[in-house]
Parts: sequence; structure tokens; C-alpha cells
Amino acid sequence: MSAGSLNRDTALRIALAARVLPGISVAQLLELLSLRIQGELNEKSLTSITVTDLKKGFGSADGGEGESIGLPEMKEAVRILWGETDLEKLPQVRPMAEMPERSVRVAIASNTSEKLDGHFGSCIRFLIYQVSAASYQLIDIRSSVEADLAEDRNAYRAELVADCQVLYVVSVGGPAAAKVVRAGVYPIKKPSGGEAGEILAELQTVMKNSPPPWLAKHLGDEAENRVRFEREELVS
Repeated sequence: MSAGSLNRDTALRIALAARVLPGISVAQLLELLSLRIQGELNEKSLTSITVTDLKKGFGSADGGEGESIGLPEMKEAVRILWGETDLEKLPQVRPMAEMPERSVRVAIASNTSEKLDGHFGSCIRFLIYQVSAASYQLIDIRSSVEADLAEDRNAYRAELVADCQVLYVVSVGGPAAAKVVRAGVYPIKKPSGGEAGEILAELQTVMKNSPPPWLAKHLGDEAENRVRFEREELVS
């Protein structure tokens, strides 16, 4: 079963449930669910899964009764599969009818509300902003947990942000960064993370004063006005 065969909410529940089960991948959980559930995997059928199902299913893989996974983790996974978790309140998206001049689209890898705190290969979502030197606006929130079910997770994630010019991440590996670059997106690592608003304000300052060549090009600046960005902020 692939990510494309599941609806968004079902894929989200499965991916989040796998995260609380030590040593269990999304693919392994998906396989167990496919064996335990007759018919379509969806939000309704996931509510038929019990702690006993997880205990027996994963127990058969390690030779015991799920001994490598604690009961609290199994209970939490079942709650997530059932949709009983209180998901955090996400920031409000405001689509733009018309994009401002000299603006770029920016993706921020996030796990928590409106923060940069995600690694490229494991963040739950990408916050998408349209940013000009004078303003910025959140125009989309894109779940990335379905990527865990894709054959090439990094390629799937890169495609999610392919319409952006800039990507901020806490961390990204070399091969994954290469796929982001091939998608036409410029990745920038900020290991310390931070509030999205603060990150974007820093970018706006750069846009106003001394945009690097790659950014100046997107903004339509003349070649002679393009200067180099601080090397330590870029993905090497």
C-alpha cells in the first residue's frame, strides 16, 4: 500500500502513531494494520484497532508479546489511530489573491505551531509563506507525514516545496539537500531554529539591504547589485 492509496487524515494518523512506537517504522505499522483490518484503511476502520492487536502483531516480529514496546506507547498509538488526540492549534492560513512584487515563497520545516523546529527528513509539516521586504503572509500548511509512506521520502518532501524559492530547516543531509536543490529550492540550515516570524524578519532585512545573488535573481535585481550571502548560513 502506498501513500497515494490513503486519504490525508488516515495517513496522518498512521504516521503519527508510528512515531510513538519505539523501533517501529510507518511501513511496519501500515503492514500490521493491513493484516488486521479487512477492507479499506480509513479513519473509521482504524477505530477497530486495539492495544491487543498491536501487542500481538509486533510481538510476532520480535518473538514475544510486544515486549520491546511499552504498554503506554501502545495505548498512545491506539488513541492516535482512533483520532482521540487533541491536535495543536495551527496558525491561520490566508491565501493571497495577488502576489506582491519582489517577493519569494518560503517553506519552513515545522513540528510545532508557527516555529522552525523541524528536520527536513522528519518534520510533520511545511509552513509556506509569501515574503516581501515589507510583509509576509502564511499562505499554506502542507503535511509531510505522508512522505513516510512514499518509496523515496526525500523526493516526496522536495516535491512538496518545489514551488518555493527558499527552504528553512534545522537540519538536512547532503543527499536530501541535493534533491531540494534539484527541485529549484534553496535550502538554508538554522540548527537553533526559532519562531517563524523571527526567521522571516531576518530574511526581510537581507532582502532590503544585501540580498545574496541567488535571492536577488529571484527578486529581479540587476546583476551588479547582487552580493554574497554569509556562507555559514547556507547548506554546505
